[in-house]
Amino acid sequence: MTSFDDNPGARPSAWREPLTGRSQFAGRTPADRSIDYRTLTYRVTDRIARITFNRPEHGNAITADTPVELAAAVEHADLDPRVHVIVVSGRGKGFCGGYDLSVYAENADSPEERPDLAGTVIDPVVQARNHDPSGTWDPMIDYQMMSRFNRGFASLLYANKPTVAKLHGFAIAGGTDIALYADQIICADDTRIGYPPTRVWGVPAAGMWAHRLGDQRAKRLLLTGDSITGAQAAEWGLAVEAPPADLLDERTENLLARIAAVPINQLIMTKLALNSALLAQGVANSGMISTVFDGIARHTSEGYAFQLRSARTGFRNAVDERDGPYGEARHRTDPDAGPNRGADL
Repeated sequence: MTSFDDNPGARPSAWREPLTGRSQFAGRTPADRSIDYRTLTYRVTDRIARITFNRPEHGNAITADTPVELAAAVEHADLDPRVHVIVVSGRGKGFCGGYDLSVYAENADSPEERPDLAGTVIDPVVQARNHDPSGTWDPMIDYQMMSRFNRGFASLLYANKPTVAKLHGFAIAGGTDIALYADQIICADDTRIGYPPTRVWGVPAAGMWAHRLGDQRAKRLLLTGDSITGAQAAEWGLAVEAPPADLLDERTENLLARIAAVPINQLIMTKLALNSALLAQGVANSGMISTVFDGIARHTSEGYAFQLRSARTGFRNAVDERDGPYGEARHRTDPDAGPNRGADL
């Protein structure tokens, strides 16, 4: 087998040959590990690592596993010399509908038991107790949990290799915390993108909106909780492209193929150079401050009122009451019928 080091100047476009042909990798074959994730799937095809959120029946809502598994998958792709670019997408009707906050807002009295997390700061029981309106809130228990979500999502920004978020259907609330960390966003023109929890019970913990949209447009969305379409996201510069939904796959594959044709070392150097400007804007500081304020927002008098209403009538009913004045109620049911489960924010 011809090695890259064997007179590369004699071959056309030798710089496009796989990195695994270099002498450093001679006789070393990356393992195709099969990993069973709770929240996503992972596979590599054509120099592209494909991470797909896989809880479609729950709108790919974020759980305690999501940031850990996303970071692990990104790291696996980052270390694989066959991978040039990483794409994150969602299975089902949308990319990600936000945090599965029904665990805390609707079912705080009976959170999911997770023996593997028991006794840690991300133990659902520990967090539910810390969210009890009748108790004393420890903001740093809250921060320890939420900062780890951010850390996992930020793997998309801090990965050596370029990352692409492919959005369809909806990228709402915590779903935007993930997407806005990607180097490139491509979305269907009818995708719904926004952070409605700023109306009550939330602040975008990742703190990326101003960095991606600028001050005024970020405030336009977050001071109202309004959402924009994928088409408007492209117009505002949040997305690089917003094709019709039936062309999203084709246009995404075209973008990925064009990135994947560039040598890995060029991609890494270019991303590091461009990230230096973004990081100099204070991305890490924005995330820290926003994470603290997100915790505070869930423990104000208004935040407790929202949580207690969710426990009484169901999370989706409380969301409808929050969004109704904005003409966005979506799940209205009988408010006296008792809790109804859901994770759409």
